[in-house]
Amino acid sequence: MPYLTNCAAVYPCSLAGAQSELYPIASGTVAWHDDQIGWVGAEKDLPEIWRKESAIDCGGGIALPGLIDCHTHLAFGGWRAEEFVERLQGKSYLEIAARGGGILSTVEKTRAASKEDLVRRCQGFLREMSLLGVTTVECKSGYGLSFEAELKLLEVYAALAALTPLTIVPTFLGAHTIPRELREERGRYIQEIIERMIPEVARRKLASFCDVFVEKTAFSVEEARQILVAAQQAGLRAKLHADQLTAGGGAELSAELRAASADHLEYASADGIEVMAKAEVVAVMLPLASLYTKEKSADARRFINAGVKVAVATDFNPGSAPSYHLPFALSLGCLLNGLTPAEAVKGATSVAAKAVGLEHSLGSLEVGKSCDMAVFNAPSVEQWLYHLQGNCCRMTIKAGRQIFVGPRE
Repeated sequence: MPYLTNCAAVYPCSLAGAQSELYPIASGTVAWHDDQIGWVGAEKDLPEIWRKESAIDCGGGIALPGLIDCHTHLAFGGWRAEEFVERLQGKSYLEIAARGGGILSTVEKTRAASKEDLVRRCQGFLREMSLLGVTTVECKSGYGLSFEAELKLLEVYAALAALTPLTIVPTFLGAHTIPRELREERGRYIQEIIERMIPEVARRKLASFCDVFVEKTAFSVEEARQILVAAQQAGLRAKLHADQLTAGGGAELSAELRAASADHLEYASADGIEVMAKAEVVAVMLPLASLYTKEKSADARRFINAGVKVAVATDFNPGSAPSYHLPFALSLGCLLNGLTPAEAVKGATSVAAKAVGLEHSLGSLEVGKSCDMAVFNAPSVEQWLYHLQGNCCRMTIKAGRQIFVGPRE
C-alpha cells in the first residue's frame, strides 16, 4: 500500500468538466493497493492507515495519470526517410502516394517482415515509450492490406499484450488504402475486408476497433460507411482517419456512426464539428503528422469551443509521423493546434482514455481506477510542456508497479 511523497502537485485529470480543468492538488499524493488507486488528495490529509506504508519520493516533481497514446501505427517494416527529403523539396503527401510511395511502400516491407521480428521491434518501441511516461498505447494494423498480413499484425499486438506491462489497444485498419495488386479491383478488396477480414478479426477478438482512412487516396465516405457498419455489426467500435488532407465528410460520418474518435481533422467542416459534439465523438489531434507533412494543422479551438473533447496523440508511423515522443507531441499540440498545456495534458490522459473506450478504468487519478501514473521533473504542466527537453520523466508506474525510475536531475 505505497503512496507518493514530495510532489509539487498531483493532477487527477478527471474527464469531467472543461478541457482545461485538471483539478490540481498542491503538495498532493496518491496512495494505492496492489494495482488500484485507494486515495487521492493533499499529502497532509493522507489517512494514517496509508502512512504506515512505504512512501515513494517524487523529488518535487508533478504526478499525472500515465500518458495514453491513442493513435499509433506501431507495427511496421522499414522506414521512409527518402520521403522526408521529397517533402522538403516540395512534393506533397498526395503526390508521393500517387507515385506508389507512402503507405504502399511500407506495406511491401511489412509483408516481408516476420511476426517474430515485428514483435521484437515493437517491444523496443514500447520500452522507449514507457520511459516517456506512456502506459497505454493504441496500435493499428494497416500495413498488411491482405487477409494474412493484416492478421499477422494483429497477432503481433496480441503477443505484445502478453509481453509488455503497458496496456495495448488493438485496432483493425485493413481499410488504410487499396493494395497495389488490387488497385483496379477496389470493390473486390472492400468485399474482402467486409466478408473475410472483419469476421475473422471479430471471431478471434484480435481488435477492439475498426478504423478507415477516409481520403481521396484511400476510401470514400460511402465505402467507409459500408466497412464500418459491417464492423459494428461484428462488435468492433468505429474510428476514422478523417479530413486530413481534404474536406471529405469524415467528421460527419464519425458522428453518424457514433465513432469513438475521428482523428486528424485538419479540414473538418463546421457542420462536421457540430455533429461530432452532439454525438460525443472525440477529436484526436496529430500535430507530428502536420509537422512532418508540412500540411495545415487542425485548429483545436474550433472543436473545444463547439463542445468536442480533444485528444492528442503521436500518429507514430514510418512516413508522416516517425516519432513516438508523446510529450513532444503535446508541446506541438500547444504550438500548432492552439491548445493550452492543461488542455493538451487532458488530451493525453482522460480524453485519450475515452478515445480508446477505457475512460472508466484508465486516464485519471481517481479512487478505484488502475494505478497508472507518471512523475515529471517540472513544477507544473505549463513548465513541463514549455521547456522542451529530451525527457524529464522521473518515474512511470503501471498497475501499481514501477516500470521505470530515472535520474532525479
